[in-house]
Amino acid sequence: METTAAPFTYNTGLVSKKAYDEHLTLYHGYVNKTNEIAQKLATDPDLASANSTYSTYRALKRGESFALDGVILHELYFQNIYNGGTSIGHSTSKLIEQHFGTFDKWKAEFIASALSARGWCILVYEQRTQTLRNVVLDSHDDGLVCGSYPLLVLDMYEHAYFTDYGTDKAKYINKFLDVVNWDMVERRCARLV
Repeated sequence: METTAAPFTYNTGLVSKKAYDEHLTLYHGYVNKTNEIAQKLATDPDLASANSTYSTYRALKRGESFALDGVILHELYFQNIYNGGTSIGHSTSKLIEQHFGTFDKWKAEFIASALSARGWCILVYEQRTQTLRNVVLDSHDDGLVCGSYPLLVLDMYEHAYFTDYGTDKAKYINKFLDVVNWDMVERRCARLV
């Protein structure tokens, strides 16, 4: 099954058009690599050589999860930013207060988590314990809690902020929180309550 790139229009207010376009180019690269890997797995997977130390099959499978997570996480990120932001919805607010006590407490932890992230900071609903958590991923496929459902996704790779914010990660994170498309987050949260 071929992975297709979702259409995104520059409307963030978070970064410059140039930085946004470069970010989209990176996203399209993940889409292309996902399809390239899928094609190789479909036509020449070399199953007989599978080995946990090294094999072509292992490399393809590791590349598959990295590239596909790169596609999915970027789509979630682009979907939850909107120039000017929107107001937080009832379901989202209720869940955050239920699991963090207050919105401000969640926000402080989210900012600290994002500052700690090398790749992604994600507010997730973790199904096993039925709790919200802020999780930190160092790469697309390293750190995501199995069975968790992403609600709010922030790209913390340097390419996401460096062009416009330099090394000021905190400024980027705070600006992100000003432009969150809470309507999108609310649609994700509504599935849980």
